[in-house]
Formats: sequence, structure tokens, C-alpha cells
Amino acid sequence: MLSKNKIRFLAGLSNKKIRDRERLFLAEGTKLCSDLASVFPCRMILATPEWLAQHSLQKVEELIEVSESELRKVSNQKTPQGVLAVFEKTAQAYVDADLRQELSLALDGVQDPGNLGTIVRIADWFGIARIFCSEHCADAFSPKAVQASMGALARVQTYTVKLPEFLSDQASNLPLYAASMDGEDIYDSPLQAAGIVVMGSEGRGLSPEVDALISHKLLIPNFPKGSSSSESLNVSVATALICSEFRRRLR
Repeated sequence: MLSKNKIRFLAGLSNKKIRDRERLFLAEGTKLCSDLASVFPCRMILATPEWLAQHSLQKVEELIEVSESELRKVSNQKTPQGVLAVFEKTAQAYVDADLRQELSLALDGVQDPGNLGTIVRIADWFGIARIFCSEHCADAFSPKAVQASMGALARVQTYTVKLPEFLSDQASNLPLYAASMDGEDIYDSPLQAAGIVVMGSEGRGLSPEVDALISHKLLIPNFPKGSSSSESLNVSVATALICSEFRRRLR
């Protein structure tokens, strides 16, 4: 039986302030919960009898069997997948590291949690271990972002930083790339194996402070090149195309 207190507690984790205060976040679905459980301590699992008959997660502090109707009361999904878990956020404060041997991503005000979660998944696919988020980005641990990441949060570290200051500190050691409509065609541009790729917000692009720090602006050309088409690409799609081209150059 799911108590009213538990329902209020779980509903509260949809709020960033409460997630930050409690150091907890939600995830739903068998594969997602399984992937995250390999990294994040699991505080609580709510699961239907049918799910429990076929699955299990190790080292769970509290296991609550619920009916499908009870799960729907606390689920963020239109169609709950039989299991919802509460995980503890591990400390992810950025500690200075040598980034000169790797490709990293930085997000400047990406506010849609679905886009942010998808970018985490893209980073995972292309072997990018770190994403640096400005203070105005969506929360990578919001339910929608976690769901869109499809478990990639277990392998990709996300950090919230004062982005202009962080990039300024890195500019002397690394090339700073960014997608830009006035950039050089990415397919004709020299690209280094290591660097930071900066992606701007969906509506405004890069902030002026960040834009001033970029050393290499890259254009993803439309086809046929220069023809009339959509105004821009979705930020997660553009991130995937840029990461793919960087990795293609290494082959």
C-alpha cells in the first residue's frame, strides 16, 4: 500500500529545489533503473507484482510493492513501465582535471530537459565523458532529462559551472568550438581530437560572454548548401552531427 506521505514525497522530487535538497532523483523503466543502479545508490523501488516476479535490483534500501493504479499516481510516464526508483545523487562538483586529452561538451543555457537528456545520451554514444552545463541549463536529474538520457547518466558526468569563467580558464589549453550560423563549414574545417564543443540555448544561441571566448565557429551546412530551408537544427540533433564529425576524423 502506497501511503499519502510517500505519494507527496515522490511528487516533490519533480521539483529541482527538493531534488537538490534531498540529493535524490527519480527514474522509471527496467533498463534505465538497472543502468543507474550500477552507479547511483538506490534509496527506494516501487514495483508491481508482475515486475517483481521477473526482475530485481540489488542493494535497495526500501522495496514497495504497488498496484498498477498506485504506480500511475506517482509516475511521470503516460504508460508506467512497472517500476519506479529513487536514486541518490552522487557528488558531481567539478574538480580540475586535465581535459587536453579528451573531447568535452559545454551547454550554454539549454533549457529543455528532453534536449539535455538526449545530449547526455549522445555524449555516451560518442565516448564523451564530461558535460559542463551553465547555471541556466535544465537540470540533468529532472525526470524528463533522466528518461531521455536512457541510462547514459551512469557513464557521463554532468557538472554545473559558471560557464564563462570555466571556458576562460580552459581557453589557453584547448580549442573552444561552437555551432554557429556564421561559422566555417564543419566538413572543411580542421578539427582537433581534444577540445570543448559549446552548444547554445534553443532560442538564443550562445550568450555574449561565451560567444566572445569561442576560438572556432562551425557551421553545419544544409543541403543543397545555401538553399532555403528550416531556420536551424534542434540543439540535440546539431550536437549529434558535430560529435559524429569529430569522431569520424579519428578513424
